[in-house]
Parts: sequence; C-alpha cells; structure tokens
Amino acid sequence: MRVLVQRVKKANVKVNGKIVGNIEKGLVLLVGITHNDDEKNADFLVQKVCNLRIFRDNEDKMNLSVKDVNGKLLIISQFTLYGDARKGNRPSFIEAARPEKANELYEYFCKKCSQEIEVQKGIFGADMKVELLNDGPVTIMLEK
Repeated sequence: MRVLVQRVKKANVKVNGKIVGNIEKGLVLLVGITHNDDEKNADFLVQKVCNLRIFRDNEDKMNLSVKDVNGKLLIISQFTLYGDARKGNRPSFIEAARPEKANELYEYFCKKCSQEIEVQKGIFGADMKVELLNDGPVTIMLEK
C-alpha cells in the first residue's frame, strides 16, 4: 500500500464538474493499493499519516501533525501509484489491486482515518479533477 502525502493550504476534488470533497489546511492523500495489501497495512498507514509531523511549529520547524493543527484529510484513490514504466514508455498497472479489492481497502482506510480526523474523499474509480495549493511544497511517499 502506498500513500503519497501532500501538505496543502486548500484542496478539492471534482467529479463531473461538481465538488465532492473540499478541505482547507490539511493533507491530500493519494492512496494506491496492491494485491497483497490488507487491513494491517491500512492500519499502519492510518497511524503514520495522522501522526506524521510535517506542519510547522512556532519555531518554524516541521514538528506538528495534522491533528495538532486541526487539519483535515482529502483522500483520493490512485491506482497509478503502482504504475511501472521501467520497460517501454507505456506504464503497466499489473501491480495495482483489482478494483473490487482496492475499493474495499480504500473505504476501510478512509473509515479508519475518519475516526482520527475529519475526512473528505473522492469517488473511487471516477474521473476526478484534483485542485490543490501545496504548502511548502511538502510531499512524502509512505509505503507498507
């Protein structure tokens, strides 16, 4: 399981021109799921994301978590995180989990995150348009 974390000042996701998820200060999480991922992987990454100290404190050091700053999460499913372009120019996505499994684990991940922090999310499998104002920028890849 991979989660690309982006610290943002604001972000939204649209489907068919309609905003389906919107946050101010917080984190955008792009979540990719592979074949052998399970709830243990998701639980680990939920705790890592919710406690990751990447927000600035009073001394301008990255020392605060999204919970510490009362931030929110915008969680987007992103199977292309498992794209492999080592051979040729067209990525292969065979490492991405099948949609049925990926959706189930994505929903589980979102539910567990929402027990810690307010969550907005995209629509699994939809053609989404994501707008964000990256803060820093700070972008970190987490994997389990």
